[in-house]
Amino acid sequence: MTAEKIESEHQKSISHVSEEKPRLLPNLLLGLQHVFVSNVWLDPLFIAAMIGLPLAASSNLVNAIFIAAGFVTLTQATKLAKLPIVQGPSAAFDSLMISAGKANSLAAASGGILISAAIVFILSITGLIGKLQRWFTPAVSGTVICVVGVALSHFTMYEFLGGSPGTPGFLSSTTLALSIPTALIVLVLTHFGRGWIRRYAFLIALLAGNVIAAMLGLMDTSSLSSKSWFGFPELLPYGAFTFNGAMIVTFLIAYLVAVIEAMGVYQAAAETAKISLDAKRIRRGFAGEAAGSMLSSFLGGFPTTAYAQNVGLLRLTGSGSRYPVIAAGILFLVLGLVPKAGALLALTPDAVVGGLFLPAAAGLFMSGISLLMRMEKTEANYTIVGLSLLLAIALPGNFSDMTGVWGTILSNQILIGACSVLLLQMVLSGLPQWLQKKKGGMNHEA
Repeated sequence: MTAEKIESEHQKSISHVSEEKPRLLPNLLLGLQHVFVSNVWLDPLFIAAMIGLPLAASSNLVNAIFIAAGFVTLTQATKLAKLPIVQGPSAAFDSLMISAGKANSLAAASGGILISAAIVFILSITGLIGKLQRWFTPAVSGTVICVVGVALSHFTMYEFLGGSPGTPGFLSSTTLALSIPTALIVLVLTHFGRGWIRRYAFLIALLAGNVIAAMLGLMDTSSLSSKSWFGFPELLPYGAFTFNGAMIVTFLIAYLVAVIEAMGVYQAAAETAKISLDAKRIRRGFAGEAAGSMLSSFLGGFPTTAYAQNVGLLRLTGSGSRYPVIAAGILFLVLGLVPKAGALLALTPDAVVGGLFLPAAAGLFMSGISLLMRMEKTEANYTIVGLSLLLAIALPGNFSDMTGVWGTILSNQILIGACSVLLLQMVLSGLPQWLQKKKGGMNHEA
């Protein structure tokens, strides 16, 4: 069977599911899988740890992200884009937030988020974002999705292996006893399971991983008692907005890259769920994301964008319906307003999370490959994709020690990949086509 036939059969198996409206319990369970596979709850914890935020500020950050992600996910799935996409903080902003936090400039970061989100909001409601769709060819979208998968894989392997050499727990028997079985359960159930077993593969693996962790005495519930049942994030937790020109430009660049990433997610999700992606969905979708980012800036959170790894979940489980995503949005809001519930979610050991993310990252990477298979097979496109992937993977490591704005930009894989593929497409594909049309017009006039 050819690759095209395999892909066609896979799409047929998903398209049937995308039309059905699951009952309440299946809806909630599938939504819970989306919650765990997204790193909506892990990303703020990771950023807070890297900055060194105190416990109260870390909790506020997590709650802010949950509420912003829940609000946008829910409105996107029901009223705006109406696609099976989960919203959350993009990895394109991680290094920016860490740099701002270490420089005690989180108020300026919030100001940068507010201004850049407002600009994207204006571009969205005026329809200018939709007009950029012609630039998001399969070569561009596929490359960006692949780069996001690669970027996610670094974080995934860090969790899966228990850190890096020298980290306590790295490659320990306890860590591998959690991560390997969790990943194997996902792989076996998604590839050999049928019906509900396949659909709930991630949830089954999560439960199995947590049971193993409990048997090994690794589920510490002592932190639950200190968490309240109800709470709301503090408004402007870092103080009044401050507006720094360099910070605003940096966040705007990152936000435009997040738009490119999200456009690829929209295309992959629409293709998976057999939904037509028109300019109206794109305009509404990005307006909703920008509004959520502005809300997040007031709560001390990050910008929200479409989550690529959840597309990998759609692909692996065969569930392309947007109704579980609606459930995920509701669950995010509950987790944001009930700190004790969020703390319970965070009890899952890092190694189990790594075991869940590994197949999801692979599914995401293959979604990018699937998009690349649809591009026009030309030497220019081969060069555009190949060079962009190479730069995104290899270049950031050479600038990891550079400080300042350029160090932040050049050490970010997603920024490098997205900017490279757009620039190369403009130079190697767009410019020759424009020159050829101009030459043809001149010959016609002659």
